[in-house]
Amino acid sequence: MPFALLLLGLAVFAQGTSEFMLSGLVPDIARDLGVSVPAAGALTSAFAVGMVVGAPLMAGLGRRWSRRGALLAFLVTFLAVHVAGALTDSFGVLLATRVIGALANAGFLAVALVTAAGMVAPDAKGRATSMLLGGVTLACVAGVPAGALLGQLWGWRSAFWAVALLSVPAVVAVARSVPGGAADTAPGPLRGELRSLRARRLQVTLLLGALVNGATFCTFTYLAPLVTEVAGLDGRWVPGVLALFGAGSFAGVSLAGRFADRRPGPVLAVGGAALCAGWGVLALGAGEPGPALGLVLVQGALSFGVGSTLIAQALYAAPGAPTLAGGFATAAFNVGAALGPWLGGTAIGAGFGYRSAVWVSAGLVAAALATAAVALPSRRTAAR
Repeated sequence: MPFALLLLGLAVFAQGTSEFMLSGLVPDIARDLGVSVPAAGALTSAFAVGMVVGAPLMAGLGRRWSRRGALLAFLVTFLAVHVAGALTDSFGVLLATRVIGALANAGFLAVALVTAAGMVAPDAKGRATSMLLGGVTLACVAGVPAGALLGQLWGWRSAFWAVALLSVPAVVAVARSVPGGAADTAPGPLRGELRSLRARRLQVTLLLGALVNGATFCTFTYLAPLVTEVAGLDGRWVPGVLALFGAGSFAGVSLAGRFADRRPGPVLAVGGAALCAGWGVLALGAGEPGPALGLVLVQGALSFGVGSTLIAQALYAAPGAPTLAGGFATAAFNVGAALGPWLGGTAIGAGFGYRSAVWVSAGLVAAALATAAVALPSRRTAAR
């Protein structure tokens, strides 16, 4: 794998940390800026909406730039808005920086996916994708807890400064190491790329990605109360449990990358079935701390292993529109990241308890498996 891929992963790590770190900073932000906690929580929603809307829009905007130029533009914008966020005393300005930062993050990830795929052999997109998404999983393991710790020690602004500083070497690395010649500055007509996005295989893959990622973040969002209220563990276990899920995620992405190119079918079929069963077992056994902790690790690995394979398959499914396919894949996965926690919260709010979020995860993966089962015969017929 090219060294430049590791450098792209560094940038993705910084951006993933920014996306998830607010979960531990919202109370301090609300107190410092004089707003309610629910109002401060809108910062997370604003970032999610920016990712969903921004991924295809920013991918379309950057398709006529060189890939290095697009990556630098998005990354410098991301860095600048974090500096602005760290300096401002206005909640409105901070909210605007989160939206702009999400747009830049979405554009960067969409272009980074196709850039990574272009750095490797045509049949190695899965490994390249797994290296990029490794930055997201490392953000869950190390970046988010570190951001929360910085917030506790030096205030929430220090976490924003840390993300900005972490982005500086990524800017230098992209400028020096990512190819940016004229070969990628003259894409085909936009109409042709949009036509490629109508491929049934791509649409099914994007739907599956949204469902699987929805399941992942449905349970991940409510993992803390599941551990304390259902498993009965002390609150001090929560950071470790979140890191355990992140460690499993990193292992799953790394392992899936070895098989996602050569045998994606078995990875998705076997991994998807195991993922669905695992959520069901976790829902039933969440009251037993030992088995529950083991399942948190396993489910993290399966969730991101299957999810990263689906992203790679989205790139394979639209060779005529690689950048836009990466943008729509990013959007689909963020739709899942927004939809899953909402569904889980609805189930919990209806009085079904914290286990219900895990059952929702199982149901979302079951829906993905059913969708794939229905779509597969159609693909075989089309192939004939």
